[in-house]
Amino acid sequence: MNRRAFIAAFASAAWSRPGYAQQHREADRIRRIGVLVAPAENDPETQRRLTVFVRKLQDLGWAEGRNVQIERRFAAGDADRMQQYARELVDLQPDLIVAATSRPATLLRQETTSLPILFVFVSDPIGSGLVESMARPGGNITGFTDIEDSLSGKWLELLKEIAPGVGRIAFLFNPDTMSGAAAYFLRPFEAAAPKLGIASLMAAVRTPAEIEVALAGLSRQPGSGLIIAPDVFTRVHRELIITLAAGHSLPAIYPFRYFVAEGGLISYGIDAIDLWPRAAVYVDRILKGEKPADLPVQAPTKFELVINLKTAKALGISIPPALLVRAHELIE
Repeated sequence: MNRRAFIAAFASAAWSRPGYAQQHREADRIRRIGVLVAPAENDPETQRRLTVFVRKLQDLGWAEGRNVQIERRFAAGDADRMQQYARELVDLQPDLIVAATSRPATLLRQETTSLPILFVFVSDPIGSGLVESMARPGGNITGFTDIEDSLSGKWLELLKEIAPGVGRIAFLFNPDTMSGAAAYFLRPFEAAAPKLGIASLMAAVRTPAEIEVALAGLSRQPGSGLIIAPDVFTRVHRELIITLAAGHSLPAIYPFRYFVAEGGLISYGIDAIDLWPRAAVYVDRILKGEKPADLPVQAPTKFELVINLKTAKALGISIPPALLVRAHELIE
C-alpha cells in the first residue's frame, strides 16, 4: 500500500469509530447560551455589561454567529416577565444559562436542576439557597457575587461623613424583587446605625408612586438621608430616585458608579463591569466540559468610591478633604 492510500484508509477507519466521530461533531456544534437580564434592553448600563461579556467570549474563541448563539431576554424589572423568560429559556435547552442578579438566578434554579446556570451579581448565594458553599457550589449552578452585607455599614459611615447633619437614614428597597436578599443587607444596616448615632428606617417600595411617597415623607423630617439598595428595581427606576432625592434635598448614597454618573451624590460598591469578563471565562470553561459544581463562587475584587461634585454643590454639601482624597473618581 502506498503512502497516500495508507493515510486515506487510516482517516476512514478513524472517522468510522463512534467516539472519534462524536468528538468532531461536538467540536463543530454551535453552542447555545441563554442570558436572562432583569433590566430593560435599552438600559445603557446593561448594554455596556453585555458588550464586555460578548467581547471577552470572542477573545476566548466563541464568536456569535459562528460557533455560539446567544438567546437574550430582558425583563425590564417585571417579576412576572422574569418568570416567563426563565421558563422560556429552560425550554430552549441551551448549553448554559447566564442569570444577571438574584431574582433571575432563583427563578432559573427553580426551573431546572440539570442545565448549567451561571449567575452574576448575586449578593447572598448561600442564604438564597442557590449554592451549598462558596468553594464547592454543588448542583448545577455557580457564579459571581456582587456586594457583601458589611457594605451596609460602610454606606452609613460614608453618608454620615459626607453629610454630618444626617441623623436618620432610610434604606430604600423593593421587598418583591430583593426577596431574601433584603434581610441580608438590613440586618447589618440596623446593627451599625445606633453606633453612628443614626436612626434606621425601612423604605419598602414596590412602584414608582411609592418611591415618590417615601421620599416626600422622608424629606419632611430634618436631617434625613437615604441608602439605595443594590436591586434591579432601584436600577430600573434610578432616574426617578435621583431626581426626587435632588428635589427633596436628600443626601443619598448609591451602590454603583452609574447612579452617580447620572446625577447621584455618592456611590460605593464594586466595579460592575469587571464581573462580566470574568463570567465569560467561566462560560468558556463550562462549554469545554467543566461542571458548575466544581467551579467555586467568586467574590468581587474591585471597589470604587465615586462622588458627584456638582450634585454636592447643589445640595450645599462641602466634601471633606479626606473623602476627596479617598475617592476613585470625582464627577464635575
